[in-house]
Amino acid sequence: MLEHGGRLGRAAARYGIARERWLDLSTGISPYGWPVPEISPSAWHRLPEDDDDLMEAAQSYYGGEHLLPVAGSQAAIAALPRLRGPSRVAVIAPSYAEHAHAWRRAGHDVTTLPLAELRERGAEFDVAVLIRPNNPTGEFLSREDVLTLQDALWEAVWEARLRAKGACREHPSRASALPTRAAPSFATAPWLIVDEAFIDTRPGDSLVADAREGLIVLRSVGKFFGLAGARAGFVAACPTILDALAEELGPWTLSGPTRHVVARALRDHVWQASARESLRRDSARLAAVLASHGLSPDGDCEFFQYVVRDDAAAIADALARQAVLVRVFDDPSALRFGLPGDGATFDRLDRALREAMA
Repeated sequence: MLEHGGRLGRAAARYGIARERWLDLSTGISPYGWPVPEISPSAWHRLPEDDDDLMEAAQSYYGGEHLLPVAGSQAAIAALPRLRGPSRVAVIAPSYAEHAHAWRRAGHDVTTLPLAELRERGAEFDVAVLIRPNNPTGEFLSREDVLTLQDALWEAVWEARLRAKGACREHPSRASALPTRAAPSFATAPWLIVDEAFIDTRPGDSLVADAREGLIVLRSVGKFFGLAGARAGFVAACPTILDALAEELGPWTLSGPTRHVVARALRDHVWQASARESLRRDSARLAAVLASHGLSPDGDCEFFQYVVRDDAAAIADALARQAVLVRVFDDPSALRFGLPGDGATFDRLDRALREAMA
């Protein structure tokens, strides 16, 4: 399995520091978790039912009609590669490593490349995967640029089909191999997968409302709502892809208690507005704290700050010896700092950085 943030138990064992003493900034999950109310006993005692109000709440919150609830966007990341035959797949890098891992594991030809290069070479691939804002760099591709990239993928398909038709005029026996439909099926059409796990602070920039043939958008409940333990997310796509994904995942992708909690969180507009403001404020404050210790961020979003440093592993180790856990990356050598959450933890991080950088 790949490395992820949040492995607090392992850090506690490695450094010999009790788990409860740690400040965990390794995940990018909002420190302002939605306050979970008491859960109805019926949610625990009955099988989950899909005729509750979860879908209505999700359609209203995300602004899209065609949605599928999944056990966190990770469930979709793992399952989508199994819906296609061998494909040429481009995944931006650095990024959330599970995307490339899932496509390789399913037998696809995967190329990892920077976002700028993907924008230039997108038409070379059958599937392109990007994250906005990107994790961990914070890069953000505009809605217009995303849709332009999808258009490039489709144009490449039509050009290939026209070339194939020309070849069949010379070799009529090959004509039977051509698709007979006006457009490729969902399993052979080009896909653009957009992971929007960290976009909830910018709801107007989401592509959920643009989800269409070949454009698949992943949303997470864990990051913004601080409900990572609920393992809940949604996929927005055309109905044929959602139907196939639902068949692949099977019934009861979300537990009854999770459905109950998520539906109410999605409808809590007052809390959402307050959380967005808190995240924006604290992200700016974190950037300032890091800069004061010579760690000016190289990328950011409202959930984390990203710092490229040759000595990233040494800094992470020095912080861990003070029970502060951050995420360290190898290629490039970099650190990602999640948000501390309140004044006391900001002060604690400030002191730990002073010691670590000394």
